[in-house]
Amino acid sequence: MKRNLLIIVLFFSLLACNEQKPMSSIHPENWSKRAIDISKKDSLESGQSYLSIYSQIYSISEKKTHNLTAMVSLRNTSTEDTIYIEKANYYDTHGKLVRTYFDHTIFLAPLETAEIIIDEVDTTGGTGSNFIFDWKIPHNCSEPLFDGVMNSTVGQQGLSFTTQAVRIK
Repeated sequence: MKRNLLIIVLFFSLLACNEQKPMSSIHPENWSKRAIDISKKDSLESGQSYLSIYSQIYSISEKKTHNLTAMVSLRNTSTEDTIYIEKANYYDTHGKLVRTYFDHTIFLAPLETAEIIIDEVDTTGGTGSNFIFDWKIPHNCSEPLFDGVMNSTVGQQGLSFTTQAVRIK
């Protein structure tokens, strides 16, 4: 009896160790709460922004890399208008699409910020990962701001730096 109980406990312990954690701390249900239909809003201006992100950086030489946690902020800089983000695509160093964070338009209220977290263990982006954001704003509204904060801490040492998106369309 004790042997069978031990086998069952070991079996479930192994299952718990193999549990796959999502590669982003922002859960899909958070994006679905922000979903909005903008098909009837015909006076919106479109744009596209590029943001470089580093899920890894080189350390000592090109043969050694150091993993980083990346926080990507999607910010509405308008104090009056709601803005709309249509797409947030994450690409790896080679330009291959890694993941799309939402497949519907989301809204950001005035001065609101949404975040995407790329966990330190998620190295799929590599040393040259990036985002492309498609967005729409009302006429005469300030453009959204997309920026990244990359960081890592080991023991008493820490590393952090930021990047800021540029408009490409």
